[in-house]
Amino acid sequence: MIKVDHVTVKYGDFTAVDDISFDIASGDIVAFLGPNGAGKTTTMRVLTGFMAPSAGDIFIDGMDLFENLRTIKTELGYLPEKPPLYPDLTVYEYLEFAGTLKGMKRDDLLKKRIAEIIEMTDLGDRRDTLIRFLSKGLKQRVGIAQSIINYPKVLVLDEPTVGLDPRQVVEIRALIRRLAKAENRTIILSTHILAEANEICEKTIIIKDGHIIAADSIDNLQKSHEEGIWVILRVARNEKELIEVIKRNPQVIDARADGERIVIQAKDMIQESVAEEAVRLKCGLLELSSKKASLEDVFLKLTN
Repeated sequence: MIKVDHVTVKYGDFTAVDDISFDIASGDIVAFLGPNGAGKTTTMRVLTGFMAPSAGDIFIDGMDLFENLRTIKTELGYLPEKPPLYPDLTVYEYLEFAGTLKGMKRDDLLKKRIAEIIEMTDLGDRRDTLIRFLSKGLKQRVGIAQSIINYPKVLVLDEPTVGLDPRQVVEIRALIRRLAKAENRTIILSTHILAEANEICEKTIIIKDGHIIAADSIDNLQKSHEEGIWVILRVARNEKELIEVIKRNPQVIDARADGERIVIQAKDMIQESVAEEAVRLKCGLLELSSKKASLEDVFLKLTN
């Protein structure tokens, strides 16, 4: 569906995106991750045809993006970080305007589509409200609504929950999941919020300093960067003695106190032997749990 081939973007002497390449299959929901200033927004702008790269090519559905820009834009939906809203239009008027900008005729089919996406984005009771009177969360929904009005095959969302309160974040994430299920499409979600990527996406591309440093499914990334099992332990007493005993286990890579907990990194599952030692030393076992590498662990390791 999407092929990015050796794309570079320069602003004068500054290289924002440096020779990046990746592929995204049809129907994929992909998180585009990176620290602030890594090149995420620049990549999103190039992917959607809003700016041309300094070098390289982009193909969408087998067509060169910039040689077929007018045609391809009818199959793209884009929500920039700051949605392009018109405060003096009502929600309905704005969506009608957005539809005509994307080549849709002002007819019954457009009216039907507006009704569909107003229902899909839960904007029914705000249909005739001026956009200036909407909360930030509702404005974000309107922005998402305009991005899907033309039945896009590819939907690009740039930081869709930035600046929203926790309730609004939950609502927008739920909306994105509904959009992915309701109409089969490829979704690219640019974000620096790892929980968001983990909750919504199946695959991820990580960019740092303008370079792609990882591109795979979230599961594969976690597996490939696992360094054993992490065991979390909390005891009532004899903590130091227990740590020394645990460190003698050949399966243990590291064991240390972390606040009120003991954190153990091991090559394999050692919970049973750890519990036995805690009982033998009469430590008063309060907690014992384990976890594998999270997306956050992988991201922090790759981006230092």
